[in-house]
Amino acid sequence: MKTYFFEIELEHDPEDGVWEAEIPILPGCAVWAYSREEVLEALREAAKAYLEVRLEFGHPLPPGIEQLAASPKADAVAITV
Repeated sequence: MKTYFFEIELEHDPEDGVWEAEIPILPGCAVWAYSREEVLEALREAAKAYLEVRLEFGHPLPPGIEQLAASPKADAVAITV
């Protein structure tokens, strides 16, 4: 198993209460929820599934992932696959 750290983009719309989060380096890996905790958990689950499927089918991981593993940022999630 290996742990990867991904920088995230996190936004909150106070008007409707929705939180949105995405991992820009993983195309299409974006989620929304009604709390910060829920959106971060959903993002972790989505990213883990994304990586597991790519690895299962022998597809390469997007470029740049290895560099992030060594230096996580403040706005990041950790995914272990």
